Amino acid sequence: MRVFGIDPGSLRTGYGCIETDGRRHRLIVCGAIRATDRTSLPARLQQIHDELRRLIDATSPDCVAIENLFHARNVRSALTLGHARGVAVLAAVHGGRTVIEYTPAEIKASVAGYGRAEKTQIQHMVKTLLGLDTAPEPHDAADALAVALCHAHHGGSLAQLAGAAARGPRSMRSWRHVTADQLTRRRLQ
Repeated sequence: MRVFGIDPGSLRTGYGCIETDGRRHRLIVCGAIRATDRTSLPARLQQIHDELRRLIDATSPDCVAIENLFHARNVRSALTLGHARGVAVLAAVHGGRTVIEYTPAEIKASVAGYGRAEKTQIQHMVKTLLGLDTAPEPHDAADALAVALCHAHHGGSLAQLAGAAARGPRSMRSWRHVTADQLTRRRLQ
């Protein structure tokens, strides 16, 4: 299964695509879409949408996992981040991909084992889980790969993904919807 992860941001949007069988993961591509703060917000949003759409088409993922907005200290920053997140979701939907959302705490717990892990811990674990020589740079790329790895760890197989898509968008929002029996069966496979 191929999973495309997105860490949305208005100045830097991280992206990363992995291929996984549920146990072993392989890096396909990662990086960040960069814009300057001198560029207008609409132009930055257009750039994020266009580049993500191109990358999603080029990598042909089975699904797109994206970090969910949870809270921000500054309302203006939260609104701007919400716009960037919206165009990222739109790029995935335009590409015909199923979108799955994970909270930052779910991503950190899945990748580092601790829901409040630091950026450096996430980078180190992404490097380890993907068998890379160095940690992905910038940290936005590592964060996007962490989102993809989170889905690989908790999102299940293609059959589960297809079933979730048929049941509706809220059916696979997080690992909390997976029962203990499903986890046990998956480990035994």
